[in-house]
Amino acid sequence: MILRLLEPSAGTIQFMGNDIFKLAPKESFALRSQIQIVFQDPYASLNPRKTVRQIVSKPFLIHRLLGKGEVESKVNGLLDSVGLSPPDLYAERYPHEFSGGQRQRIGIARAIALNPKLIVADEPVSALDMSVRAQILNLLKQLKKEFGLTYLLITHDLAVVRSMCDRVAVMYLGEIVELASSNELYENPIHPYTKALLSATPIPNPRVAHSAARAILMGEVPSPIDPPLGCRFHPRCAQAKSRCANVEPNLVDVGGPHWVACHLNIRLTS
Repeated sequence: MILRLLEPSAGTIQFMGNDIFKLAPKESFALRSQIQIVFQDPYASLNPRKTVRQIVSKPFLIHRLLGKGEVESKVNGLLDSVGLSPPDLYAERYPHEFSGGQRQRIGIARAIALNPKLIVADEPVSALDMSVRAQILNLLKQLKKEFGLTYLLITHDLAVVRSMCDRVAVMYLGEIVELASSNELYENPIHPYTKALLSATPIPNPRVAHSAARAILMGEVPSPIDPPLGCRFHPRCAQAKSRCANVEPNLVDVGGPHWVACHLNIRLTS
């Protein structure tokens, strides 16, 4: 919905002070140059019938920002920025001629082509080999500094979250249950679901892992189409009370800033 690929049934999305769903068609078209995406699957997100040069140059042609002579130079610069250098070695090849990590670099080059303000990074390394993940994450952090980017990172990998993010929102069945800075969240998790997520993180030292306390969640995840009443997490929460089953908790600032949606936490801090 942030990318305007889906229309919401309710609510608003504010970007740079404007509700993106109330923009005129011309303003909405201009907005697309400011919000881009790096897709999860670098194999499926690139057109197999187009060369790298055609793929990366497409944003300029759609938005009519550069002349034909300028596009080639700009594409070469983008490929160089994402580590595909020298550009002439890669620009005329097709996606099937590249590894997964190289394809993701091509996708990143396309995403940063128009100097966007926001990039949605949808599981950008989950489809890659472990040896390549660190390279792509380091590239994203480097480009963040170089181009002044803001990322909205969607991931289930908690190590990636800690490495990449300044601010973290933990969601359960479509609701934010905890929101804090990365350091605060990892050092002081409050919501039972957040604690369970962090305790499930693999520990590379077997001795430490064997003695570490684990918060094991019981039961199945409820249907997001028909979520439970009250707190959505209460059927799986070992600390749930009767209030949790009947009243949905609000997201409350407990200081930090650190926001939590949990009746237990509200009682402890009130």
